[in-house]
Amino acid sequence: MKKTLQLIAASTLCLTAGSIFAFAQLPPAPDFKPDPKMNFFVTSVGGGHGGNLGGLAGADKHCQDLAAAAGAGGKMWHAYMSTQARPGQPAINARDRIGNGPWYNSKGVMIAQDNAHLHGDTIELARMGNNINKTTDLTEKGQVVPGLYDLPAPNDRDEEYMKANPASNRHETLTGSNPDGRAFTDTQDHTCNNWTSEAKGNNENLRLNTGAAVQVGMSDRNGGGNGSWNSAHSTTGCGQADLRRTHGVGMYYCFAVN
Repeated sequence: MKKTLQLIAASTLCLTAGSIFAFAQLPPAPDFKPDPKMNFFVTSVGGGHGGNLGGLAGADKHCQDLAAAAGAGGKMWHAYMSTQARPGQPAINARDRIGNGPWYNSKGVMIAQDNAHLHGDTIELARMGNNINKTTDLTEKGQVVPGLYDLPAPNDRDEEYMKANPASNRHETLTGSNPDGRAFTDTQDHTCNNWTSEAKGNNENLRLNTGAAVQVGMSDRNGGGNGSWNSAHSTTGCGQADLRRTHGVGMYYCFAVN
């Protein structure tokens, strides 16, 4: 009897794991069209040059182009990204670039009512949390972003492997932001020189790197120490290979501001 129960439990675990694996790889329907309410998505692809996106203007354009290709180009789209203060240039907070909400994903599911809800500005809101999670944090194509444990492999940080296996982990999202959606105020680089750099960091250890880097969140809210959707950890550099090293391909959040 005990052996039978163990077999049933093992079978159930396999089925569950298989379902999660299939869910992670499940592509959208060929004729998928985003819900008309969509004003939030994760980019289905990065810019291809690590943290160098051509500044905020280039990051916004990438959002706009992807939205237009999905049939939602009639709105003004901004990247959820902060920039750090530079001589003659004040810092810009990601939270100040995205409108007032509420925000809906590509399937019409609300992910947050407003900025306070999105960022947990009060203790009560922080306890409640927003509705960003693996099943709602969708691309403009209605895709779930593959995350931690979906397709574990020893070479899942290799460029060719990631290209050949779209279900490999790529859950990092570029934000350059603190958990409250605001820019960092220290002297370290958290934005790849305000989204213009592909420079290598000065240490392969995340905690010791004080060179070029970018703060990232986790689209599946899993990993990175705190699993934060917008501010989990930094990287060891700003090049595409540096992002891959910690399971990123340069994807980020886009919000419609109108």
